[in-house]
Amino acid sequence: MQELILEIQKNLDENNKLPCKKALDLLKKYSKDEFQKVINELGIKISDCELGQFGKLNKNIAKSEILEKIETKLDQKRYIACKDALEFMDNFNAADIRATLRAYKIEVKHCELGCFKEKKGKKFNIKNKIWIENPDGKLLFGKGKTDILELIGECGSISQAAKILGINYKKAWLYIQDLEENMKEELIIAKKGRGSDAGSKLTPRAYELIHNFKILQQDVEEYTNKRFKELFFKKSQEKDKT
Repeated sequence: MQELILEIQKNLDENNKLPCKKALDLLKKYSKDEFQKVINELGIKISDCELGQFGKLNKNIAKSEILEKIETKLDQKRYIACKDALEFMDNFNAADIRATLRAYKIEVKHCELGCFKEKKGKKFNIKNKIWIENPDGKLLFGKGKTDILELIGECGSISQAAKILGINYKKAWLYIQDLEENMKEELIIAKKGRGSDAGSKLTPRAYELIHNFKILQQDVEEYTNKRFKELFFKKSQEKDKT
C-alpha cells in the first residue's frame, strides 16, 4: 500500500492531480480496488481523461476506420465501456480516438479509474446539426457528405464506402455529383483498371472540405455547450464558486 502511495505522489501534476495516463499505467501493477481506495483516502482527483471525457488533452480529426471498430463494442444506448475503448489505443492514436468519440457523440461508461461513479442526476446534452445550403436552399454539404468523402479517401472505392455507410452505390455517387456540381470543382478522381492507381481518390480540395467542415462542427459544438451552461446553469455555477 505504501509503495502505491509513493508512486501516486511521484506522478502528480502541478495541480496535485493524477493524469489519467499515469493512473492507467499504475493499474497494470496494482489492483483496481487497491488503487481506488488509496486515491479516495488521499482525496486525489484524476485529470485529463485519455478518452476525452474531461480535461484538456488534444483531439485530432475523427476517423471512420476507428468508428467502424468502436461500433462493434457499443451497447443499445451507443455507450462504450471505458475498458473496451482503451483497448483500441493499441492500434490507434489516442487523440484520434478522443476525436471520434466526440464527433459521433459516443459516451463512455464504467470508467476504469472510477471517475464516473459519482455522477448524479440527469445529464443534459445539447444536440445540434449543421449543414451548408446553396442559394436555392438545397443541401450542399453536411455530415453525410463529409462521411462519404472521407471513406472514399480511406477505402479508395465508392462502393466500399457506400457499403460501410449502409447506402447503395447510386446514392453515394449522387452525393458526389451534387457536391461537384455546386462547388464547381473536381473532388473525386476515378481510374479504371487493376493497377495500384486504380480506384477512386480524393483531390486536395476534397480533403480541405472534410477538414474545414469538421473544424466548423467542433467549434459550433463547443460554443453551443458553453453557452448552454452559461444560460441554463448560471446559478449553480455561481453557487460552486462561493
